[in-house]
Amino acid sequence: MSAINGDHMIRAAAADGSIRCFAITSKDTAEAGRAYHETSPVVTAALGRMLSGGAMMGLMMKDERDLLTLQIRGEGPLKGITVTADNAGHVKGFPNVSDVEIPPKYPGKLDVGGAVGSGFLRVIRDTGGPEPYVGTVPLQTGEIAEDLTYYFAQSEQTPSAVGLGVLVDKDCTVSCSGGFIIQLMPDVKDETIDALEENLKTLRTVTDMLSDGLSPEDMLNEVLKGMGVTVLDKIPVSFTCDCSKVRVTKSLIALPKSDIQEMIDDNKPVEVRCQFCNKKYDFSVEELKKILEVSANKGK
Repeated sequence: MSAINGDHMIRAAAADGSIRCFAITSKDTAEAGRAYHETSPVVTAALGRMLSGGAMMGLMMKDERDLLTLQIRGEGPLKGITVTADNAGHVKGFPNVSDVEIPPKYPGKLDVGGAVGSGFLRVIRDTGGPEPYVGTVPLQTGEIAEDLTYYFAQSEQTPSAVGLGVLVDKDCTVSCSGGFIIQLMPDVKDETIDALEENLKTLRTVTDMLSDGLSPEDMLNEVLKGMGVTVLDKIPVSFTCDCSKVRVTKSLIALPKSDIQEMIDDNKPVEVRCQFCNKKYDFSVEELKKILEVSANKGK
């Protein structure tokens, strides 16, 4: 298997296939999210964790057309985060509020849980069927890794261990980002579970491991020490937005006709920004009139 430089994630197995596992390094992906949305440090950490978790969960999807959406809605000042991912390492996301500033949890530790607050985590798996699968659980800590662990246990009945981390530099850029997901299969042995629990008790934080230069493979070897990790797949990861003027036009057509008419009545060009990457698309009054015409003919 060829080496991949930069952001990438791996799918692996351990303990004779009774554990499936994923790990990711996502510094550039998290930094892209920070740059697109000009996030404050605590929002950078929250968004980076969600991007890592979403990318790994996207890799669990079977078909390249499948789409995973992670949503957090909270009562804290961040309000929420939305991330979408496919199974090919393409992930994107946005925070509801980009510039949250709150005191650290303790020196050197950003208070992501405080920024998120109480609320819920929703996972939407769109596999092309009539209805997507939707699982919703209450937030446990707002720190994201623990919330995903709870989601897997409650909604998918899969005992899991999730670790996520983002280290933000003094200049507010991302120093490192990544994480892992460990999942126990039904045939896992009790002694394997005991060994994993012991490993987790002494495990360094994700940011400590990444800061020391550990790769996703190295992280899994630490988490699953003595369990024979076998890498099955390795793919690059990137913050990828597929927005276009055509897509934005379709979203405008879906608006109530009164809203489109109101934009036309203002007699000024309208600027629409993509939520995920902040790219702007300009629509002239004439373009808006054509959009209204299409919208009016929609149900005919």
